[in-house]
Amino acid sequence: MDRLTISVATAVAVLVAAHTTAPSAATSAPLGAGARDVAPWVWPTDSRVVERPWEAPDSDYGAGHRGIDVGAALGTPAVAVDDGVVTFAGSVAGRGVVTIDHGSGLVSTLDSVEPSVTKGDTVSQGDAVGAVAVGHCPAVAPCLHLGARLDDRYVDPTPYLPAAEWPVLLPASAWPG
Repeated sequence: MDRLTISVATAVAVLVAAHTTAPSAATSAPLGAGARDVAPWVWPTDSRVVERPWEAPDSDYGAGHRGIDVGAALGTPAVAVDDGVVTFAGSVAGRGVVTIDHGSGLVSTLDSVEPSVTKGDTVSQGDAVGAVAVGHCPAVAPCLHLGARLDDRYVDPTPYLPAAEWPVLLPASAWPG
C-alpha cells in the first residue's frame, strides 16, 4: 500500500469510530446502564488525531491492534483518561507503560510514556501521569498508544473517548520523505 491508501484507510476508520454512538459487542465494551451521555474518558494527550485505529484480533492470541495510536510529539504530557489507581508504572520490553484501574473491571494502558507516577498512586481524570517517549511508534512520527481492557479482555477504547478530530486527507506528495 502506498501512503495515500493508508491515509484513506485510516481516515475511514477514524470517521467510523468518531460517529459510533454505541460500542459494538464484538469489538468493544458496553458503557453499561446509566452511562453518561458523553464519553466518560478524556483524550490522553492534547491531540485527538488517531494515527492508527483499533483492529480487533480474530482470537485472544491473534494479530490485531489492541488499542489506538494518538499522534503526539515527544515530551507531550500524557494524562489519566479517568479517575483510578495506578497498577503499573514502569518498563515493558524497553517501553514506558502506565496502567490505571478505573474500577468495575475497566483498565486503561498508556504505552510509550516516561512515567511520572508510581504503582499505588491515585489519579484523577486529566492528571499528568507521564510524558510521551519513543517506543510504540517510530521516532519520526511519535505517538501514544492507548489500550483498554474490560474484565481482562482487550476492547476498543474509542467509544470511551469524545469524538476524534476530522481527518484531513492529503496527497501522497504532501508526506515527508
